Amino acid sequence: MPALKKIASTVISAALLSGLALTPAFAADRDKQDDKQPKPPSTMSSLGGEQLAKTGPQVNLGPGAPVLPKKLSGRSWVVADAESGDILAAHNAHWRLPPASTLKMLFADTVLPALQPTTLTHTVKESELAGVGEGSSLVGIKEDQTYTVHDLWLGVFLRSGNDAVHVLSEMYGGVPKTVTAMQKHAEELQALDTTVVSPDGYDAPGQVSSAYDLTLIARSGMQKKDFREYAATASADFPGEKKGKKRESFEIQNTNRLITGDIGVDPYQGIAGVKNGYTTHAGNTFTGVAERGGRVLLVTVMNPSAEESHAVYKEAAHLLDWGFAASGKVTPVGQLVPPKSLDTGNVNGGKGAQPAAGADQGSGGQAKAAHAATAGQGSGGVGIALAVVGGLLVVLAAGVFLVNRRWPVPGLTRRTPATADAAGTVKPADPAEKAEKAEKAEKAEKAEKAEKAETKASVGAAETADSAESAGPAASTSTGPTSSASPTEKS
Repeated sequence: MPALKKIASTVISAALLSGLALTPAFAADRDKQDDKQPKPPSTMSSLGGEQLAKTGPQVNLGPGAPVLPKKLSGRSWVVADAESGDILAAHNAHWRLPPASTLKMLFADTVLPALQPTTLTHTVKESELAGVGEGSSLVGIKEDQTYTVHDLWLGVFLRSGNDAVHVLSEMYGGVPKTVTAMQKHAEELQALDTTVVSPDGYDAPGQVSSAYDLTLIARSGMQKKDFREYAATASADFPGEKKGKKRESFEIQNTNRLITGDIGVDPYQGIAGVKNGYTTHAGNTFTGVAERGGRVLLVTVMNPSAEESHAVYKEAAHLLDWGFAASGKVTPVGQLVPPKSLDTGNVNGGKGAQPAAGADQGSGGQAKAAHAATAGQGSGGVGIALAVVGGLLVVLAAGVFLVNRRWPVPGLTRRTPATADAAGTVKPADPAEKAEKAEKAEKAEKAEKAEKAETKASVGAAETADSAESAGPAASTSTGPTSSASPTEKS
């Protein structure tokens, strides 16, 4: 028995020693795995503020400000006020990373103003689809079929269709010309972390952007009416193949889950776009814009490492929630810079008063063809492109999102053209014009009184007739044809 006990003791001791010896090895293996994770560069651009050149989370909390959300895994992110340009918080803002399909925002901001009107049609050639990368997200464009520019842009914004991007690029003058124009536009916007290789964001050597740049690009795109409406569209009918005299259609839905929702993701209240993406090298990327309580925020999240489903949307929503709660309680860590060509020295005159190229151009009203309702103006005199009320997507008709407050200059008071000219002096009223206006007002008042008297005489009969009427039948609703195809976004 003593011998058995001695043997057992020896075996147990050996096992414990082995475990202790292996534990550091396991820890070393984990350290090696962590070392393989990409690290942000030690020096990054300081464009927009010195604090943005630093690695790690950057935030200047004031009294009553909430702390940043916990467990944020994005390699890079930015939360900014879309109107003032203040960056409320950031994390590795200038880290140059693959952008995936968020680069389509730059494609649209560059190309969309040139392809007008949106009723312009194009018959697709097989060669125009030849350059689409393998595994790309597709909207389902077919050669020898004719599409409007409007159709193609819906394919870009909703389904992130690389096939639609390549067709539009050919219409613009070819992929090389499009890439050159996109790079030039990025430099004009001061999106200097961005290198464009493919117009669709498909993985390509050297193609990079940053959370800072993508936020700049989104802010520029949202100045354009058509861009806003496409970005805010939840679903639409897309033309299919023509068989005989009849052409089929199928429904496409926006892949932005903060607009449409998904399992584990609710539509975000006040969301107004903009673009999501995914590739093998980029991981998930997302830039969004939302309004709440009169404030408009932009958020960009790049490559969250969390294994949680839809992490990029959840982290973006958490950052938006934080941004709305923290607005006015934090000191900005930086600024979204204006375009190079913009003269910010004069609010009402010079280049600063002029719209950017393509701003608010286009046909407008495109959302009417999509599956979305219309509503009135947003708060503060600035119409918001989209609001979510009880999960229902609502497109606002005003269509002036961010336009009235384009590229604001900090510290200067905005003046309206009705009260001052470019020099800031009040214009005196012309006496003859004043008398003419008074005469017209007097005539209008008399006519209104006469109309009221006439209406009053018939009001009793009208009320009787109205009370006798029964409510009309409820309006019928219909849904368009749907497609079972749901391609996975790969760019």
